[in-house]
Amino acid sequence: MSATLLRLAALCVLATAAATACSSADSGDTSENTATPMGHTYISTEVDGDTIPGGGPMTLTFADGRISANSGCNTASGTVDLTDHILKTSQLAGTLMGCAGDKGRADGWQSSFLESGPRWRIDGDDLVLTGETVTVHLTDKKVVSPDKPLTGTTWIVTTMLTPQGQIRSTVLDEVSPNLTIGAGGTVSGTAGCNRITGTAGVGPGDAVNFAVATTRMMCAPEVMEVEQNVLQALDGRTTATVDADELTLRNDNGYGLVLRAQ
Repeated sequence: MSATLLRLAALCVLATAAATACSSADSGDTSENTATPMGHTYISTEVDGDTIPGGGPMTLTFADGRISANSGCNTASGTVDLTDHILKTSQLAGTLMGCAGDKGRADGWQSSFLESGPRWRIDGDDLVLTGETVTVHLTDKKVVSPDKPLTGTTWIVTTMLTPQGQIRSTVLDEVSPNLTIGAGGTVSGTAGCNRITGTAGVGPGDAVNFAVATTRMMCAPEVMEVEQNVLQALDGRTTATVDADELTLRNDNGYGLVLRAQ
């Protein structure tokens, strides 16, 4: 074979190798770019820079084009756009509970960081948000805290759901309504003022049918208002969803509860 033909053959080999390498690189980029936080909940494990007042952690939930965030005080939510790996939120609307001490500044820190448009990237089960001066490292909630069992766990009410919206309050935190569903379907706990007893028919699927009664003690009006909301949520058929250490009960009547495992 002539020297000219040998040179042409070598060039062809190099061109083919380069095309293959580019194809592999493009394939890797495509795989990485398709990873998204949507449909997941993440909990912060480390903050570089200005740390979360009160210690956090920051919990972010991405679902149906929206983001929900809590960094230790109120929960804020709004729409979110993840285009070009930049997290862009609408102005976040939150609950209105007052928090004491450093936690009272957590909401402002959270809004400032999320509304600044931090860059995001997925690394396996981790989400990294990088702002101008703060970087937050988060891990998928199901890795940090696997799902608790519905029965046998003591669940404490953190948020009340009503047809008008979500309710969090210092009174709710102080009285800490709670319930436990025993292995045989027995229910015990407190509604805020009075003790709860009754039964819960679990299944099929995520359905839970409650039939509960309480003692007859009277408490302050604001406590009784909490109790009324709790009992309306536990009146009849509910849909139960467990996500790590959080249980959400939604009653067919429009009421519901968000509870945290003790």
